Amino acid sequence: METVAQTGIWRETKQGRAALLLGLSLGYFMVLMDTTALGVALPAIRADLGGGLSGLQWVVNAYTIVFAGLLMSMGALADRLGAKRVYSAGLAVFLAASALCAASPTLGALIGFRAVLGVGGAALLPASLTLLAKSYPEPAARAKALGIWAATTGAAMAIGPVAGGLLADGLGWRSIFLINVPLAAVSLIVVGRLAGADAGRGRRGLDPVGQATCIAAIASLAYALTEGQTRGWTSPVVLGAFGLFALASAGFAAAESRGRSPLLPLCLLAVPTVSAGMLAGLLVNNGLSGVLFALPLYFQQARGYEAHAAGLALLPLTIPLAFNPILTGRIVVRIGPRWPMTAGFALCAAGVLTVAAATGESGYSIHLVGLLLVGFGTSLAIPSLMAAVMAASPPEWTGAASGALNASRQLGATLGVVLTGAFIGHAASTEAGVRQGFVALGLVLAAGAILTWSRIGREQRR
Repeated sequence: METVAQTGIWRETKQGRAALLLGLSLGYFMVLMDTTALGVALPAIRADLGGGLSGLQWVVNAYTIVFAGLLMSMGALADRLGAKRVYSAGLAVFLAASALCAASPTLGALIGFRAVLGVGGAALLPASLTLLAKSYPEPAARAKALGIWAATTGAAMAIGPVAGGLLADGLGWRSIFLINVPLAAVSLIVVGRLAGADAGRGRRGLDPVGQATCIAAIASLAYALTEGQTRGWTSPVVLGAFGLFALASAGFAAAESRGRSPLLPLCLLAVPTVSAGMLAGLLVNNGLSGVLFALPLYFQQARGYEAHAAGLALLPLTIPLAFNPILTGRIVVRIGPRWPMTAGFALCAAGVLTVAAATGESGYSIHLVGLLLVGFGTSLAIPSLMAAVMAASPPEWTGAASGALNASRQLGATLGVVLTGAFIGHAASTEAGVRQGFVALGLVLAAGAILTWSRIGREQRR
């Protein structure tokens, strides 16, 4: 058997790096497949466990709130304790929480276990990106690896809605969580064998005040925006949540400016590509998650589709995510990230607005065109965004940068669900709410195109 050469802790052969990339991609494949499969199963969950639109929003957002709130701390832990340790622990938590979700007796229990699932997912993502970045230190090789990583995980976006619909119709929604068991086992074995013992950098501390205020700010904002739809925007509880958001945001800013080991180092925000990239990440996930939350409800409630048919209807969006990121990685290597990012946002905006026009009596063909535009746009924007931010970040802050970027993306995902849910909840029908919500999402994505064109790569052009 071939002896695998090592430099430091990394297995440096081409085959070893490729296998490690596969193992890391598989871990995030599991996270994304779980999320996308859940979307088409939401009506089945409501039929089984009860709850209205607000309850379904919390099933989705309980995960993304915790995920977003912990990502920056998990990036710091990956730097401090070692990315391999954090990745493996995250997989174990994700596996256990998946089993608990499958056994949930009530909607409240499912929401709580989904929050625990977010802890595992938050550990997986920044640790996997840190392992990938250190395994591929060359910029060109890293951009290609990121493209493959995004394409592998993009396959989860393609498979998730279809698999979720088939499982929900055939075996029940609980089976969606049980498929994580073999996926987690394979990823643990591959990463455990190919990523060497990683001691991390013990000199980097944690930021408990920043972590607490970060989660408080995200959770209170999501609560206020979600519950304001049902309790009323002048409700004392909702106004109190907005007040807590303001206080927590101010506390987070103070903690990051004064702390010795901040979750979000200010030096990162001083880099134009990093700061703009974080905002762009929020905007692109706002659009994508809003679409993935609202369209399955629309197809099932307004068009009368079965869950598996709703999953199939989403394929024009998800299939490009499975293969186009590889091409995007090559484009980024040749011309840089600014052009493909801007084009990606523009295509997403055009696609969402096309889908908005397709509601009503129109046939599925208009949906197909709009979803294809969204799929190709997203698969251009996200890999370019990751490559740009990782390349612009100082090497010693790779974990913090990946955590901050993906935290902003998950915050955007939470807000996308809240935004589309608000339009659906206040409209006369699901169809009207989806149309109005998608017009709003289109404007958000158009703003992303302007942002990326004007800000990404600015430091290199000086």
